[in-house]
Amino acid sequence: MRNRNFSKLINVAIRGVTLLSKFMLIFFLARFLQPAELGVYGLFVATISYSLYLLGLDFYTYSTRELFKCDRCQWGGILKAQGALTLVLYAVFLPALGLVFVAGLLPLYVAGWFFILVVLEHLTQELGRLLVAISEQLFASIVLLLRSGIWGVVITVLMFFEPGSRSLDVVLAGWTLGAIAALLLGVYKLNSIGLSGWELRVDWRWIAKGVKVAFVLLIATLAIRGLFTFDRYWFEHLAGLESLGAYVLFMGVCTALISFLDAGVFAFIYPGLIGSYQAQDASEFRSGVRKLLTQTLLISGAFSVIALIVITPLLAWLDKPLYSAQLYLFPWLLFATVLYALGMVPHFALYAQGRDKPIIHSHIISLIVFVAATWGFSRYWPYLAVPMGLCLSFLTILCWKSWSFVRLTSAQYRIFQS
Repeated sequence: MRNRNFSKLINVAIRGVTLLSKFMLIFFLARFLQPAELGVYGLFVATISYSLYLLGLDFYTYSTRELFKCDRCQWGGILKAQGALTLVLYAVFLPALGLVFVAGLLPLYVAGWFFILVVLEHLTQELGRLLVAISEQLFASIVLLLRSGIWGVVITVLMFFEPGSRSLDVVLAGWTLGAIAALLLGVYKLNSIGLSGWELRVDWRWIAKGVKVAFVLLIATLAIRGLFTFDRYWFEHLAGLESLGAYVLFMGVCTALISFLDAGVFAFIYPGLIGSYQAQDASEFRSGVRKLLTQTLLISGAFSVIALIVITPLLAWLDKPLYSAQLYLFPWLLFATVLYALGMVPHFALYAQGRDKPIIHSHIISLIVFVAATWGFSRYWPYLAVPMGLCLSFLTILCWKSWSFVRLTSAQYRIFQS
């Protein structure tokens, strides 16, 4: 038990360093890059993140549950099949992603970095998910540190001491090197585990079944992630590229909450929820959901208070009036992020039970709500339309998933027992 708690402490510490690194990077980019460049960086990151779902089809949502159903001697065959599917998806979608540049959504000068990073990000993301699923959270955190954290520290130090390095190309080069290091470490760890079953033939019928299951979830994921992609493009349309730089800065601060919850709460609790539900251990399942709710509330509350206190002096340090002038955006974006975080509690409780339909429905409805609300708000409050649309959309998700959990979960698995 002591070793487990120590491992969790180290894991949270590594994730905390990753979070701090990302936080430092976004603020130093805001200080050293022009607001328009930061806006391009925000669009680049959002487009990369959205593209990952096309390259993976969210197949891990199916394969992860399948791993729990079979012995480790068969895991190699499952991963081999997922790898075969990945090659097919690369052949289909990588050329199609070129339309991003044909349509002028991103400038052509970042095209090379885009295709390199979208592949590296996808591979390291899948490795990290796999390591979490097989209870190698510590290595998953180290992979995440290399992928999303330590390179940001190096780039920050370089830009601080070397003014000539203050360019978007240098940032993307550092990101690429970090992703390569994360990929090599993840492959090394996976190889050292000694999984068997690699000699099994690729089961294309199993893949087809998984794609059918994952594709339905993918629609929901594309809807929810679309909110974190379309919001930037829509805000740029309403307020301009320079103001988008402020939006990217504030959203980068707010989403640090989700990163910390993913690292310190969700990654530890949701595998246990799946296991306890499949073992029909209602008491353990209820305990897991209570922990999920309590820790999410506490961390979200503490983060919100600290963020509201420190944001003004941090903007003063940046010494760029444009960002301070857009400060009115921050409370709205923070509120939207907290609503999103709270919505993840019933999300994981439903996902662990295999109840995917309410998740799918809530995400699709949320995108419709976002589009309709933002369009309506933009007629009266154009600069606040996107944040207000996000708040209403995430509130819809929270209410829908919470009601679905109460309605669909058997009495013995509900967190509040009479």
